[in-house]
Amino acid sequence: MRFWDSSGLIPLVCDEEQTRFCKNLLRIDPVILVWSLASVEIYSALCRKYRDGSLSKEEFQSAKARNTTLWQSYTEITQFGLVKKRCYRLLEIHRLRAADSLHLAAALVAFEEQTSEMEFVTFDKRLGEAAEREGFVVTGPEQMK
Repeated sequence: MRFWDSSGLIPLVCDEEQTRFCKNLLRIDPVILVWSLASVEIYSALCRKYRDGSLSKEEFQSAKARNTTLWQSYTEITQFGLVKKRCYRLLEIHRLRAADSLHLAAALVAFEEQTSEMEFVTFDKRLGEAAEREGFVVTGPEQMK
């Protein structure tokens, strides 16, 4: 079981350099834990890619449909109060943006702070470093090389 932030989920819905890597992770273990509001970040990324021309209209529609389908199989962490409480601590000790602190806090809630040997999928270096300091095994860019 792995916790995935939005940077790890986007390659599952549109073609990116990390797509094959992420699909392999998914084949190995199809259980995906996510922060409930990651869907907003994914949608934002898809819209940005469409606006900047990285995705055609057809690719954009296809990616949105894949995201909707995949999202139904994810396990969402929805304990907003618990996640918010952990965010405050994380923001004080790590150099994180608010959205990244929400992902990391949701992962801590999901694993009840028992992070040893638990995987955290991210392609965000700063978030990955914070997740490692919180005890997670980070699966991301370094493992791709």
